[in-house]
Amino acid sequence: MFCRNCGNQLGDQAAVCISCGVAAGTGIKFCRNCAASVDPAAAVCLKCGVALSPGMALGEKGKSKIVAGILGIFLGGLGIHRFYLGYTTLGIIQLLIFVCSWPLMIFCGIGFFTMLGVEIWGLVEGVLILVGNINTDAQGRPLSD
Repeated sequence: MFCRNCGNQLGDQAAVCISCGVAAGTGIKFCRNCAASVDPAAAVCLKCGVALSPGMALGEKGKSKIVAGILGIFLGGLGIHRFYLGYTTLGIIQLLIFVCSWPLMIFCGIGFFTMLGVEIWGLVEGVLILVGNINTDAQGRPLSD
């Protein structure tokens, strides 16, 4: 296996590339199978024919950018867009912050600002997904349009 960022060889169980420090499987410059330089927009390596998107078969589409963005905008405070993209831990954190803010808001009034903050967090992430700044799911697969 080769680093998709710098093309150097990786160990079978490597989590990061020791040459460039990038997480294994991320990057778009080189084929993970043969280390050939590839076009970042290519679906397969022209040298060896391996699919370049991790975990995706040729022709398979990733999660929808539009669905993820709309979920972030309208249900972002609940972390639904994070669950959709496979970022379960972040989704749980957003959901817990939202749910734990309710009692504080009802009894003390201070939970309103916490809830508003997590709603803004989700809204901003939804917009970032739609404009393309967040463009991969938790497995590193590109989002489809």
